Amino acid sequence: MTPSGEPSFPYPLGVSITRGGVNVALHSSVADGVDFSTFDATGTETRHPLSLADSDIWHGFIPGVGRAQEYGFRVSGPYSPARNGARCNPRKLLLDPYGRSVTGNLAWKPSWNGALTDGSDAADPAESALADSTDSAPDAPRSVVVESTFDWGSDARPGHALADSVIYELHVKGFTVARPAVPAADRGTYAGLSHPAVIAYLQSLGVTAVELLPVHQSLTNGVLAGHGLTNYWGYDTIGFFALHSAYSSARRAGAPPGSEVDEFKAMVKALHDAGIEVILDVVFNHTAEGDERGPTLCFRGIDNASYYQLVPGRPQSYDNLTGCGNTINAASPTVRRLIVDSLRYWVAEMHVDGFRFDLGAVLGSDEPGTATDADPGYDENAAFFEVVLQEPTLARTKLIAEPWTAAGNEQGRFPPRWSEWNGQYRDTMRDFWRDQASSPRWVGARLAGSPDMYAAGAPRYSLRRQPSATINFVTCHDGFTLNDLVSYDVKRNAANQENNQDGTNDNRSWNCGPGPADDGPGAAADILALRRRQQRNFLTTLLVSRGVPMLMAGDERRRTQEGNNNAYCQDDALSWVDWTAGPEADNLTKVVQRLTALRAAAPSLRAPRFPDPGTGDPSEPVAQTGMRWFNPDGSPVTGEDWDNPQGHSFAVLFPDEQPAASVLALFNAYWASLAFSVPSPPAGAWALAVDTTQEDGAPMVTSTLAAGEALTLGPRSVIIATGWLG
Repeated sequence: MTPSGEPSFPYPLGVSITRGGVNVALHSSVADGVDFSTFDATGTETRHPLSLADSDIWHGFIPGVGRAQEYGFRVSGPYSPARNGARCNPRKLLLDPYGRSVTGNLAWKPSWNGALTDGSDAADPAESALADSTDSAPDAPRSVVVESTFDWGSDARPGHALADSVIYELHVKGFTVARPAVPAADRGTYAGLSHPAVIAYLQSLGVTAVELLPVHQSLTNGVLAGHGLTNYWGYDTIGFFALHSAYSSARRAGAPPGSEVDEFKAMVKALHDAGIEVILDVVFNHTAEGDERGPTLCFRGIDNASYYQLVPGRPQSYDNLTGCGNTINAASPTVRRLIVDSLRYWVAEMHVDGFRFDLGAVLGSDEPGTATDADPGYDENAAFFEVVLQEPTLARTKLIAEPWTAAGNEQGRFPPRWSEWNGQYRDTMRDFWRDQASSPRWVGARLAGSPDMYAAGAPRYSLRRQPSATINFVTCHDGFTLNDLVSYDVKRNAANQENNQDGTNDNRSWNCGPGPADDGPGAAADILALRRRQQRNFLTTLLVSRGVPMLMAGDERRRTQEGNNNAYCQDDALSWVDWTAGPEADNLTKVVQRLTALRAAAPSLRAPRFPDPGTGDPSEPVAQTGMRWFNPDGSPVTGEDWDNPQGHSFAVLFPDEQPAASVLALFNAYWASLAFSVPSPPAGAWALAVDTTQEDGAPMVTSTLAAGEALTLGPRSVIIATGWLG
């Protein structure tokens, strides 16, 4: 029993509204005591001591507390980083790991520091002197009790098969903040994303799912704040249940904290009603608390050694497999439960349809602290993967991994039911269209759904997977936009105030001119025309490739970041989608619409399975695809042709059980026009569908092609033909 005389329970974790008050539960294996602190309208704090139960859970029933109550935790216990990694500091107000909403300061404040020094050189006897004694409560963010009243009605989740999906990666703010059709009060918000004009546009593109850059509550660190910049992408998250409040139209208008929950649900329902799924980009690999110099806002002060991977033999320091200062300890049962509880919440309560796991390979380690550059410690049978696959709430959820970390790349090694961002697809296609492909065989493999990684017998994983395991993309939020990929040879990141040292140098880009002097928009007319054609080539290649295509929002509008390939901190027009009307942007949008319509009508481009093992030549990476490959002269591609480094051009036939539904794609990455001898159509005659030499992708004339007929492709272009007429 609690001091109030009411019973309390160790589950569920977090704060739950019950009759007459709230039940509070917090897990900490290191605490000596935990206070649940509530704040009234004047900021006056009231502390409610919690009782310790089994399994290291501190809990209590707090009467009179309800919806919109601001609160936090104070955790007493050892501050001994060098001895055991503990960093308890009761002077720091801590967010609830299970909190549904956050309010207060979201940019760095000096009082957030939990230590006077980072503790990296601390001697054990002197450690207690390093804890900072400044009370952070006046400046700290606070959790808020949430009670949603949203009525889902008959929310019909679209339930698209992954093989039939076209994913559209977007930033909630950046997608609508400059959209004229959206009311000013709703631009850049969840409400803005559910505006009828925005949804109609998404439908017109033919996308089946939006993948939202992080919408969990994020913070701006001290370095960015000092430069007058912000954490625009949102990857410095501090809660796995709370929505980023700055994207809420209701919060912006003065509604109480927690109102963003119903606004988000309304957005999801509106998208579902339009047949569009919602996938969240989630960051379970690190948090905004950073390394030992970072703030104490939540996990660090609750149970540092449970939540984070610490360096063996130096527990005052953090393993940094993420490049972001710390690494979440997925080997900890506490952390696994937190992540799975979060996933369950977003599916069951918020009705989202899937997740993309940022640096997802971090979650595949059951032995924290053992990773090295040579051996990242990844295990495809890690406990986290087992728990997720056994959770019934997630049985129909799309699971997409970014399969690498700062310590290594685990592409091709995720368990069945997981899909992966295919970095090899991105690199291979970028090289192909800039004349740097070392061998056509790998272009073919990527077009075929990467059977070398995912078909039966693939070398990196023993269990057979299917084409939907590969998420194909040419561009994403991280790197050049599509326009900049064909306009800049080198990055231009000066706006980030890091001396152009941030962002990758391995862009595999080409400005389509004779040298770096042609970077940017001031090139000659013929170079600008080639750039537009290259954009059409990339989009066409992507949308006829087997696997799951992912587009980046704004690429179809020729969005530019002026050569910045790491715009994570640019919350301005550099990052926002430009909705200014213009024929070039409108034409490229028409290309995407034409291609997604073709893909939706052509089952052969969306093959859900690789053919049975043993089909074709087992020595070739495209053997188990059922596809047919031709040289420009009409002869079949052989092993020798696959290895020809000068092989810039080929044709590929995507056959279908219904012969008239087959698709023929002719690729010419050569710098001059090239005549193709057209392969025999499975039935009738080939009908031209897409021609990338044309600004809107429409063939110059409606015509049909017979077997053996000569067809000339312009330099660096693609033609798509179908086996059906009309």
